[in-house]
Amino acid sequence: MRKAGDEQDGRGARRSGVDHEAPAEPGGRAPAGHEGDTVSGCDGGAPAGAEEDAPAGRPADGRREAEEGAPSGREMEALERELTMLFRRARASSGEMARAVHPELEAAAYGLLVRLEEVGAERATDLAAYFRVGKATMSRQLRALEELGLISREPDPADGRAFLVRLTPEGLARFTAVRDARRERYRSRLSRWDRTDVTDLARLLARLNEWVAEEEG
Repeated sequence: MRKAGDEQDGRGARRSGVDHEAPAEPGGRAPAGHEGDTVSGCDGGAPAGAEEDAPAGRPADGRREAEEGAPSGREMEALERELTMLFRRARASSGEMARAVHPELEAAAYGLLVRLEEVGAERATDLAAYFRVGKATMSRQLRALEELGLISREPDPADGRAFLVRLTPEGLARFTAVRDARRERYRSRLSRWDRTDVTDLARLLARLNEWVAEEEG
């Protein structure tokens, strides 16, 4: 005959689901292979045979990969802050370099010198299209550069009705001196950077500029 205590233990085993063939270790900790074998699952364990759900706060694999690939709001705020600071300093630097080329040179016209140094010679209409400004604005800026002796006009061999704009020897010499001085400052400031970081920075900035050009186009 089973004792009352045995019957109570048996009922308790059926209610709780505890395997009495594997007694708990001292301190109330279940032995290996029997942790979390409760009906309620309050200890965070999953019932036998049930599929394990994704942890709380973590999306499924597909969504998690998509979310990890997209920048967060905090990351976008940091990027916006750094770009704003970079653009503000770039505008100030353009003004300083323009004045270094010639005291009367406007900051906006410095970019024209950069472009003409790159291509050698170009039509005014092409310059206006490149900088996305009106023909009247471009004519005014080119006229100012010509009066300062920094650029000259010459007939376009491909079209006698058009003119090509190019840097004068003095304009090229002034621009090259300022550009080389700026590059030396960059080289000095980035001398402690790893070369790979400098390469990556240039690559990412080029990628950003391409995206901006596509958006504007």
